[in-house]
Amino acid sequence: MTTARRVVDDLRSRGATVATGESLTGGLVCAALVDVPGASDVVRGGIVAYQAELKTSLLGVPAELIAERGTVDPDVAAALARGARSRCGATYGVGTTGVAGPGPSEGKPQGAVFVAVVGPDDRAQIEELTLDGDRAEVRRGAVAAALSALAGRLRREESGAGTR
Repeated sequence: MTTARRVVDDLRSRGATVATGESLTGGLVCAALVDVPGASDVVRGGIVAYQAELKTSLLGVPAELIAERGTVDPDVAAALARGARSRCGATYGVGTTGVAGPGPSEGKPQGAVFVAVVGPDDRAQIEELTLDGDRAEVRRGAVAAALSALAGRLRREESGAGTR
């Protein structure tokens, strides 16, 4: 079973939904989920906000946060997840930001990635990754990390372990 299928099945079993706020991954997390038959039961939608001003206007990422830290930041990933969850009316939000390359950006190296998952309690689970590879490999790795983070959060919540 793929991670995306596990996520869709887990969300369906609890009557929950998900939305994505994506920068680095350009909609690939949402696409991976909707590749699963029956995903329309649980996927509310996704917002791709590649430019900083769209992160602010579409997903509510504070402009001050971006001005202070740039777009490749753990708190920006959390704000993307919160914005997607809120704007799409979902139970869970997933946010992705990072540097796919080639080369560094905003003082961060190629492969620097932040993935966030926000659930009904509004607490953000944030993962910082350094991924190897070219642009496509970094983006694929970020998608896998985002799906894995959401699957892990759902498992922990089901077992009563909560978030980190």
